Amino acid sequence: MTDSNPPKGPENAPEEGAGKPEALEVTQHADHPLEAELRDPAAGKPASAAPASAQAQPSGWEREVLEKVLMATVREQRAARRWRIFFRFVLLGIVGLILWAFASFEGETVSTGRHTAVVNLDGEIAASTNASAENINASLEAAFADDNTVGVILKINSPGGSPVQAGMINDDIRRLRAKYKNIPLYVVVEEMCASGGYYVAAAADKIYVDKASIVGSIGVLMDGFGFTGLMDKVGVERRLLTAGSNKGMLDPFSPVSPQQKQYAQDMLNDIHQQFIDVVKQGRGNRLKDDPTLFTGLFWTGSKAIELGLADGLGSADFVARNVIKAPDVVDYTVKENFASRVARKLGTAMGAGAVKALAATGQLKFVKIYQRLHHVTEYM
Repeated sequence: MTDSNPPKGPENAPEEGAGKPEALEVTQHADHPLEAELRDPAAGKPASAAPASAQAQPSGWEREVLEKVLMATVREQRAARRWRIFFRFVLLGIVGLILWAFASFEGETVSTGRHTAVVNLDGEIAASTNASAENINASLEAAFADDNTVGVILKINSPGGSPVQAGMINDDIRRLRAKYKNIPLYVVVEEMCASGGYYVAAAADKIYVDKASIVGSIGVLMDGFGFTGLMDKVGVERRLLTAGSNKGMLDPFSPVSPQQKQYAQDMLNDIHQQFIDVVKQGRGNRLKDDPTLFTGLFWTGSKAIELGLADGLGSADFVARNVIKAPDVVDYTVKENFASRVARKLGTAMGAGAVKALAATGQLKFVKIYQRLHHVTEYM
């Protein structure tokens, strides 16, 4: 039996569009430039109007450059932060150093067991110096008060100074020796122990010197200037008015009357006798009977031993090691703090600048003359 319906083939398939009206053919090229955009809205968009997801993903080299720029910025910020922290610590350290330097550590001495205490007396003995009675007495008090102190050495290198300051130190040494009878005090002379320096040394148990040290000068002086003859030559008249006949005593611009001169000499003789009494009290029978002892002469260390002004040759280390038998040395000297040193140096610099300015203006000579005429000091 055969199929009445023959298989459908391509030739037998109905044609598409059969029975439909034939479509009009449209021209592919528009006469107006916007006609293509009307048909395909995406066709007229520029390349920048691409999907955001495609633009959000930069290419490989762009991303690498961006990462490098960002990392360089981060590293620069970190370095800047580190330097800020560093300079802050440096500034804090400088401030702390200044505060520490300006602090005063006077009398702060650490004891290290059985030891020899040392106090230094250097330079002129005066109220405004490191060798003032206040500083030396405070140092000696701290040295004697330490329970570990076996003996005290007072190292002197001074040409003298104020008889008042020297007398105060001498009196305090005697007081401390009476209070601490088991602690001896020895004076060790380095370069010089003259005048007021020897006034202080006379209170010690013993005095040790170097063979070339300068020792002695037991006397008193008062110096000044008189310019009355010069004033007469240049035609300058001194007009001094006083209430009290002796108020203008020792005025450098006025003649010295015999009565005033004798009064000043009597005052110097009194101070000199006080000096002699202190030396005799301190040295006792060790002094030799020599007429030049109290005339203001000074001698070498070896000659001073012969005259009884000193007891032997030796340095501070020698005395600590062989006399006191305590070689460990602790310095109790009151030190000048940093602020005082800066102020002193600043004052010196300002004074030097003022002198230069006066020299430049021609007024320095008159200032020097005025200062010398009004400078009357007492030294021992």
